[in-house]
Amino acid sequence: MNVRTEIYNLDRDSSKDYLSAGLTQLPSLYTFFSILYLAFLGYWIYVCFTNKRSVHRIHLLMAGLLLFKALNLICAAEDKHYVKVTGTPHGWDVLFYIFQFIRVVLLFTVIVLIGTGWSFLKPFLQEREKKVLMIVIPLQVLANIASVVIGETGPFIKDWVTWNQVFLLVDIICCCAIIFPIVWSIRSLRETSKTDGKAARNLAKLTLFRQFYIVVIGYLYFTRIVVFALRTIAAYKYQWVSNAAEETASLAFYLVIFYMFRPVERNEYFILDEEEEEAAELALRDEEFEL
Repeated sequence: MNVRTEIYNLDRDSSKDYLSAGLTQLPSLYTFFSILYLAFLGYWIYVCFTNKRSVHRIHLLMAGLLLFKALNLICAAEDKHYVKVTGTPHGWDVLFYIFQFIRVVLLFTVIVLIGTGWSFLKPFLQEREKKVLMIVIPLQVLANIASVVIGETGPFIKDWVTWNQVFLLVDIICCCAIIFPIVWSIRSLRETSKTDGKAARNLAKLTLFRQFYIVVIGYLYFTRIVVFALRTIAAYKYQWVSNAAEETASLAFYLVIFYMFRPVERNEYFILDEEEEEAAELALRDEEFEL
């Protein structure tokens, strides 16, 4: 004898909703953000096209990041929509995990490469910077495997708690690893400023990378700690709020980073006059930019 059990909520029009009450808004939420990212991608392509001479390889990777972020959200929206309507994802969960993996690897790679100044400040990576990528990318493979196990199973399997711990540990290691290239760049620029006689330009670069460092730390803190706290304290019917907060923070992070490192022929960070040069020489004598 075969027994089939269905658990669902009934909407006001008596239609079935297989998502829990706190997650039923997710299809609309993910669709909304996917449209925003597609518009963002279109604008980024326009900016790159109008500033061809200033476009570097990192800007193409950033465009790829926006594309896969949008695709990831589209698949997430379809996944949740089909689960909501039919109770099963109809294969959209597979596409979701594929695009999520590519998107996360691209995100960490872009942060590391921007932190090193690759392509727009220097044409190649140093050995230690390559090692960071060689550590981060395999760890992200492991993190995504753990994410699939956690997402597609539950506490009823034997090693579910272990997979949660693996995911948390790997995520923390990756978050720490991507900070090192930014710190190295700041220290390298500070050392260079003492010898090359371009104080103002180096001070501008230091300011840029210091701001980037702060933005990355803020993003990691919010998405790893604040979002987790929201998931913990939110009422059952408002579980979607943590997802909305995470996506809002991610979009804000992308907007800030893409603005800071956008392709422009005359970057305001590096357009400096003689007075600013003299002021920069004085500024570089203090320890303001030490981490």
